[in-house]
Amino acid sequence: MDDPDGYFGAAVAAGYDEASAAEFQPETLTPTVELLAGLAGGGRVLELGVGTGRVALPLVARGVPVAGIDLSRAMVARLRAKPGGAAVDVTIGDFATVRAGSDFTLAYLVFNTIMNLTTQEAQVDCFRTVAAQLAPGGRFLVEVMVPDLRRLPPGQTAVPFRTGPGRWAYDHYDVATQRMSSNYLDVAAGQSAFRSIPFRYVWPAELDLMARLAGLRLADRWAGWRREPFTHESTRHVSVWEKPA
Repeated sequence: MDDPDGYFGAAVAAGYDEASAAEFQPETLTPTVELLAGLAGGGRVLELGVGTGRVALPLVARGVPVAGIDLSRAMVARLRAKPGGAAVDVTIGDFATVRAGSDFTLAYLVFNTIMNLTTQEAQVDCFRTVAAQLAPGGRFLVEVMVPDLRRLPPGQTAVPFRTGPGRWAYDHYDVATQRMSSNYLDVAAGQSAFRSIPFRYVWPAELDLMARLAGLRLADRWAGWRREPFTHESTRHVSVWEKPA
């Protein structure tokens, strides 16, 4: 990508909140913020991929000091334009390697954002970079989907997840490399636009190993923000690793 904002440039940033409107609904956002605020324990927190501030701003409104890292200046500009946006100290850069400070009691990656790191090496680097920024006893939380490969019959590599007038979207999987992409085709007024965003899906046990390499240990794993039990049928997980005190 030639755009310094990567796959989240001005055009994507302009419609990002509307495209992810379900994540802003109270039934999703309220338990997210409550769990994160509780884990923060009154300390400073770090959001990787802070974006337009969906989670950071409600935390700030609750009195939680939040710092953020994001590659996209366009997304951060949207954050800055919102009430309370100036209170979030944002560092521009790749959260796999860039540091925003130290002695955070909590760092977090939500809404599948760990998958924006498209190599295993980058994901491992992310855990190490986060661990270096945590205070002793600090925690690292990741919310991410469980790879949905059971929907792939033999020989199939694509799974549609949205169909409707004017928009079609599908995920494409390469099970040999764990690379995938989300692909969008929009048609309006006789014009079409195609967009593809690359990801790397990652298994819960693989994340646990990355955490161990970074000196972290698994503390909790749930199926959602309300601490639902994680089972073999769970489609996502909220996992928390802890730095030894």
